[in-house]
Amino acid sequence: MQTNLTINGTPQRLELDPRTTLLDALRHHLGLTGSKKGCDHGQCGACTVMVNGRRINACLTLACMHDGDEVTTIEGIGQPDNLSPLQQAFVSEDGFQCGYCTPGQICSATAMLEEVRNGWPSHVTDDLDGGADLTTEEISERMSGNLCRCSAYPNIVEAIRKAAGENA
Repeated sequence: MQTNLTINGTPQRLELDPRTTLLDALRHHLGLTGSKKGCDHGQCGACTVMVNGRRINACLTLACMHDGDEVTTIEGIGQPDNLSPLQQAFVSEDGFQCGYCTPGQICSATAMLEEVRNGWPSHVTDDLDGGADLTTEEISERMSGNLCRCSAYPNIVEAIRKAAGENA
């Protein structure tokens, strides 16, 4: 099945089995291995990418369902010689240990910060009419779909908070 995607700003035409997940299309057909296959059940968030600006688990969606969509992976957020402010904050705040979950954490946090800027409340947001303060509780709730088996959570929260200040 032919599927047209824009991946990190580049149009891609893929000929895929309709059962191919977006994650497998990215990793095995396009060689974009930054997004990881952790649980393959949508429970860990290692496969998080952004589709049309919203974060999703790429292991839970078929590539053909996103025909015509724009997909942003960790490779599209920054490169080693040109890191995004969030990636820089992960480095400076030591927001990773083994690094396996880091691409999904950064993709999720990038989209999460945009959700906050757009005024989207979370389950723990106190004021539904105002903006959310990026407290530890607020960030933890918004990032709860991304697991870190090394338990770098305090540093991940600080990296997100630092990046939010730089982008404000």
